Amino acid sequence: MQRVLITGGAGFIGSHITDQLLASGYSVRLLDNLSPQVHSESVRPAYLAKDAELMVGDIRDETAVERALHGVDFVIHLAAAVGVGQSMYEIASYTAVNDLGTAVLLECLLRSPVERLVCASSMSIYGEGAARRPDGRIVAPKERSQEQLRRNRWELEDEDGAILLPVATPESKQPLLSSVYALNKYTQERLCLITGKTYNIPTVALRFFNVYGPRQALSNPYTGVIAIFAARLLHDKPPLLFEDGLQQRDFVHVTDVANACVLALRAPRAGGCVFNVGSGQSRTVRSIAEDLAKVMGRPHITPHIVGKYRAGDIRHCFADISLAKAQLGFAPQVEFRAGLHDLADWLSGQIAVDAVERATAELESRGLVA
Repeated sequence: MQRVLITGGAGFIGSHITDQLLASGYSVRLLDNLSPQVHSESVRPAYLAKDAELMVGDIRDETAVERALHGVDFVIHLAAAVGVGQSMYEIASYTAVNDLGTAVLLECLLRSPVERLVCASSMSIYGEGAARRPDGRIVAPKERSQEQLRRNRWELEDEDGAILLPVATPESKQPLLSSVYALNKYTQERLCLITGKTYNIPTVALRFFNVYGPRQALSNPYTGVIAIFAARLLHDKPPLLFEDGLQQRDFVHVTDVANACVLALRAPRAGGCVFNVGSGQSRTVRSIAEDLAKVMGRPHITPHIVGKYRAGDIRHCFADISLAKAQLGFAPQVEFRAGLHDLADWLSGQIAVDAVERATAELESRGLVA
């Protein structure tokens, strides 16, 4: 039986990957620090499969990582501090966990090599997604200027002030690192790919888009946007939307993401490659808040449009998944509304701490919301 180590494996995505790996006949070991921001009681989550071996430890702790790698055939590296907003002021902490933690893992892998390493990257590295000019040319948009944002002109514009139309973003788009978190994820990705190539460890980087589904950390105000909205709605409060709420994103169900990770372990030609993992569809943040309220039985709660900009945020980004389809055999299976109902069923038994207003006030006090 082949053994897979999942770093950060006790969390939302890791637990679903664990389920799929166990069902496929793998043995699974998890290394996780059970951070209180994600695991409020810092104990083994009840949702975690009983057959999964959990080692509690920090990805920056060389001894803990070496112990976790003993007898392992594959590694899926998820361990990371997550969230754009918080990364903009907890700079040292994010860089230590994400960059140093990855470096520690890689140095340990030099002494205990594996058959394949899969690294979780992020759509955040793209910054603004690809767009089309009025003349039809596809371009990589520049960051919106502070002057533009202060005037509440939210849409992407070309140099002549013409509105750019968002289109699906392929892996070939050059990164535009708009936040500390984006920089961290790009560093993680490149560290893994460079080390893998140099030391002949086949390595795959998966750029996750907006992942949603059961087991998300509802009390973490810096987690995925759907979980943040759900925490508000569970308290009969309106979701808070920055700008005008018409930002376009790609929302992909966690079971599809877990499947992509398992496929990346097996695909013969995937080593050294980077793949988008999304649904391939775009939705506005406002429509997400409205749809979630309906499936949670709170259609009367409409989102509150803040009309402000948050530092590090981008306007539009959704995935071109044609490469993952061709080389991994990846095909999203969960239709969005079915996925929302799946989430709503799970939410009905959950208790969430609504920390969104406190987190927003923290960002505002630091000048990161304007």
